[in-house]
Amino acid sequence: MKHRLLSILIASACAANVACAFAADDASCRTVRFVDIGWTDITSTTALASVLFEGLGYTPGTTVASVPISLAGLKSKQIDVSLGYWWPVQETAVQPFLDAKSIDKIEPPNLSGAKATLAVPGYAYDAGIKTFADIAKHRDELEGKIYGIEPGSSANAKIQKMIDTNQFGLGGFKLVQSSEAGMLVTVERAIREKKPVVFLAWEPHPMNIQMKINYLSGGDEVFGPNYGEARVYTLTNTDFLTRCPNAGKLVKNLRFTTDLENRLMQPVMNKERPAEAAKAYLKKNPQLLDSWLAGVKTVDGKDGLPAVKQYLGL
Repeated sequence: MKHRLLSILIASACAANVACAFAADDASCRTVRFVDIGWTDITSTTALASVLFEGLGYTPGTTVASVPISLAGLKSKQIDVSLGYWWPVQETAVQPFLDAKSIDKIEPPNLSGAKATLAVPGYAYDAGIKTFADIAKHRDELEGKIYGIEPGSSANAKIQKMIDTNQFGLGGFKLVQSSEAGMLVTVERAIREKKPVVFLAWEPHPMNIQMKINYLSGGDEVFGPNYGEARVYTLTNTDFLTRCPNAGKLVKNLRFTTDLENRLMQPVMNKERPAEAAKAYLKKNPQLLDSWLAGVKTVDGKDGLPAVKQYLGL
């Protein structure tokens, strides 16, 4: 209540004072509380956002938590921001909170064009494995195998269902389940030996820039339209944007691309500290700051763009 009253008083002062150049944040907003659901892409984008806030004079903090715990934290206002609502993968978990208006979703999404479906190396695509219907035609060269990820994943369940129902003529194929890392090692070995291989692939992920791969068409019934298209949204607690209008402006400005995340995830997956990877990426791509920091001020009301550039040594 005290924070809300302070915000109202500050807003009133700004309305009466033409020298007040921006909507001031409540004092509680100096610490922006992020949640990271532990997926490398979200770890990477959260690090990017945190670096920007540091450059503006805020003190961002990040809690690593599962999707259910992150949603509970947003509802209870112990968390301010999540950059990690993957739709439609998490829709069942998130939608009840949105319907109850206990958390807020920012539109448009912070990432569009994500996808997840079956793929092959470029040479296998050129040799004729271009669609789901083509897989069975190359059963012998593929040794009757499709490579998935860890047991229990929803993507593996979709692959297994195709096999069990003989969809696309895949009856008798074997789903090879493995860790993400194990699957990628197998694919990299096949590429070195120029052997055809069908595997679960997704973007954003460094595999899209480390290997020449092609996604297979024709799997809309299994993985969804547009190659299993997904979007990623930003979630906030219900008073963050009104309590913290300046910090909220930056959060709403954040838009990423699959290429950005492919490249930023690469050093993070190679064990570089996410904050250091984010700083290095921003130094190489300072043009991103213009749109992200448009209309955003430092915590004490100065122009945000020059402050962040100075913080990064640009």
